[in-house]
Amino acid sequence: MPINFDEIIDRRNTSCLKHDFAVERGYPADILPFWVADMDFRAPAPVIDALKARAEHGIFGYTQVKDDYFAVLQNWFRTRHDWTVERRELILTPGVVFAIATAIRAFTNPNDAVLIQQPVYYPFANMIRQNGRTLVDNPLRLEDGHYTIDFEDFEQKIVEHSVKLFILCSPHNPVGRVWTRAELEQIAAVCLRHNVIVVADEIHEEFVRPGFRHIPFASLSEEAAAITVTCTSPSKTFNLAGLQISNIFIRNEKLRRRFKDELSKTGYDEPNTLGLTGAKAAYEHGAAWLTELLAYLEENNTRTRTFLAQHLPKVTLIEPEGTYLLWLDFSAYGLTDEALNEKIIRDAHLWLDDGPIFGAGGSGFQRINIACPWATLEQGLKNLAEAFA
Repeated sequence: MPINFDEIIDRRNTSCLKHDFAVERGYPADILPFWVADMDFRAPAPVIDALKARAEHGIFGYTQVKDDYFAVLQNWFRTRHDWTVERRELILTPGVVFAIATAIRAFTNPNDAVLIQQPVYYPFANMIRQNGRTLVDNPLRLEDGHYTIDFEDFEQKIVEHSVKLFILCSPHNPVGRVWTRAELEQIAAVCLRHNVIVVADEIHEEFVRPGFRHIPFASLSEEAAAITVTCTSPSKTFNLAGLQISNIFIRNEKLRRRFKDELSKTGYDEPNTLGLTGAKAAYEHGAAWLTELLAYLEENNTRTRTFLAQHLPKVTLIEPEGTYLLWLDFSAYGLTDEALNEKIIRDAHLWLDDGPIFGAGGSGFQRINIACPWATLEQGLKNLAEAFA
């Protein structure tokens, strides 16, 4: 049966971060939220059924990963991304940001330099600073509505600051780039040349638009795999963020041991029982649901582009190649970031993600999440149009 992604599900009063904590974060209680990157769609039916069955068992004791879980993961990555992972590489964590913070502590010392490419997912910068490391930025270049990597600056920054770790966002959030093989290979060459470990956040790997292809960084070569920590999760793909489970892959045995040693210091050991159940069901039976979801998101993207062209022509949509997050340029209005944000909150009554939180290059931008029923998204866009009329 086709999935009804047009169904509007009331998420209020479910302790939902996206909808229930506006007042605590300084927003009006009834603001329309398009900020945090989860979806307003029900998870795949097989996941819900598996969670119900597990709940009926009634015992939620300590849980570990068995080979059948890994076999499902291995099949998923092999068939969808032509990437073969091995059982020994897998480490579970409660989330990708948790894994990134663990990697920062495992592979660098206090004050060591960690490189990122802003504007980028803001927890990268937070984790670097909060763990006492030095943030180094290789700003992405925006030319004719398209973001590229300044490779000369990339290598220069690595050499000048003796960078030990690079956090790659692939596909990139918020600018929507799906990096090409040539770009990834150039990153790998530089990092191999200077002994830089790559933490690849690939959580948006399934959200790639037609005509583009996600390439796992660790799949480039054995040499690239040997310096890579690959962070994946079903949380974005199947809307399971609250189940707190991520799959981290580390090919290099020495790096894997260092990561595990650091992980053990956090006190984390066994995974969430229902998280493991939901993840296995999603990877084993969720492909058809995902196919329909991607088609719906593509339609949302097309409708948004058309709406902006007709009603908000001064807003520039950075054409996305991946993710379900759109990066919108409001700079033509000539507003300060504070005034822009205030106008969107007070006049449009919308909660978006303010561009500057993503770091350098975010000024004048706002990020909007389009993973919701079209009726909800259309209302948000109408609010924007009226506010800027």
